[in-house]
Amino acid sequence: MSLLPFQNPFRPGAGHPPPYLAGREDEKAEFAKLLTQNPVMTNMVLTGLRGVGKTVLLETFKPIAVEAGWLWAGTDLSESTSVSEENIAIRILADLSPLVSGVVVQEVEKRRLGFHAEVEKVQVRLDFDLLKRVYDSTPGLSADKLKAVLELVWSCLTATNCKGIVLAYDEAQNLSDQADRNQYPLSLLLDVFQSIQKKGLPILLVLTGLPTLFPKLVEARTFAERMFHVVTLGRLNEEECRQAITIPVKSKNCPVTITEPAIMAITKSSGGYPYFVQFLCREIYDSYLQQKASGVLDPVVTVAQVVRKLDTDFFAGRWNRVTDRQRELLILVAMLSNCDDEFSVSEIVAKSKESTIKSFSSSHVNQMLAALSDNGLVYKNRYGKYAFAVPLLGAFIRRQQASLS
Repeated sequence: MSLLPFQNPFRPGAGHPPPYLAGREDEKAEFAKLLTQNPVMTNMVLTGLRGVGKTVLLETFKPIAVEAGWLWAGTDLSESTSVSEENIAIRILADLSPLVSGVVVQEVEKRRLGFHAEVEKVQVRLDFDLLKRVYDSTPGLSADKLKAVLELVWSCLTATNCKGIVLAYDEAQNLSDQADRNQYPLSLLLDVFQSIQKKGLPILLVLTGLPTLFPKLVEARTFAERMFHVVTLGRLNEEECRQAITIPVKSKNCPVTITEPAIMAITKSSGGYPYFVQFLCREIYDSYLQQKASGVLDPVVTVAQVVRKLDTDFFAGRWNRVTDRQRELLILVAMLSNCDDEFSVSEIVAKSKESTIKSFSSSHVNQMLAALSDNGLVYKNRYGKYAFAVPLLGAFIRRQQASLS
C-alpha cells in the first residue's frame, strides 16, 4: 500500500481542533442548556489547565448556539484589553458590529447636490460607526455607555428571529482591574452583564481561561459567584483517549496499525490531556512513516522516545527559566504524592526536611511560589492551596532527576 495517501491528522497546536473531539459531550450539553434560559441568569466559565482543550471546546459551542438561533461573537482577550474600561467596551462593540451591521435602524432622506436636487433614501445600519456614536454620546460612565449600546442592539434585534447573543472570550484570565490607574475593566464587564440580564436582555457571557479566572472574577465582584456556572475541563478517561488515538487514523487510510501496548503507553504518558495525546500520536506516526520512506524495513518508534521530544519541545523552555533554588522547590513538589492535584506550603516545608535538599521556611516557600506563579508554573486557588499550572510538570521533573542519577 502506498504511503502517500496518508496525511497525519493529529494537530498538537494551540487551539487547533483535533481530528476527533473525544469526550466533552456533557460540557456541550451544559452549554446548550444555558441557551434555553428565559431570562438569562447564569453565564459560563470554562476553565482548566493548558492542554485540556478549552479553546477547541469553545469553538464547538459556536455551531450549537447558531443552530439554536443565537448570534455568536468573541475572540481572545489580550492584556491590552485590560488597559482601560474603554478598551473592553470598544472590544465588545467591535465584536458585535459584524453580526448586526446588516440591521437597518431607519431610513433617512438625503438631498443630492445640484440644480435639480433629488431626494434619495439612505439606510442607517447598525454598524460599528453607529454603535460608537451611541457609545460616545451617552452620558455617564463607560458602563452606562456600554449598557446603552447593548440595549440598542437588542431592541433592533427583537423584530428578527434572533433568540439572543453569545459573547464568548478566550484567555479571559488576562482581564484584570488596574486599581493603580483607576481603571476597572473586569468589574465593568461584570457590572454591565449583571445589569442587562436583570433587564431581561438575552445576552450570554462565556469566559474561558486558566483556573485563576474564576477566583479573579469573584475578587472583582462577589456576585460573580452567583452569576456563573463553572465548568472545569479535566483529563480524558481511558476510553476517550483510545477514541482520540484510533478513530482519526481509521478514517485517513493510515498504512500503520497502532498496537494495543502503544495505545496504553500513549494514554499513560499523555495523562489524558488532549494536547499531549495529539503531540505523541503525531510524532509517532511521522517518525514511523519517515523511517519507512527512507527504506528502513522494520521501523522502531517507542513512546519513550517521543516523550523525550515532548520534554524538549514543551517542558524544557519553562524549566530553563527558573532559578536553581526555584528548581529545588519544584523538585520537592514533584516528590509529593499529591503533586498532580493540590499541595500546600506546609507540605513543601515538611518534604524539604525529609530530603537532602536544603530546607525551606514557610515564608521562603510563599515568596518563591508567588514568583513561580508570575512565571506561569503554579497557581494559587482561593482555598489557600497551590497546583501546577502546567500539566504533567511533576512527571517531567521526576524524569529530569532520574536522568541525573
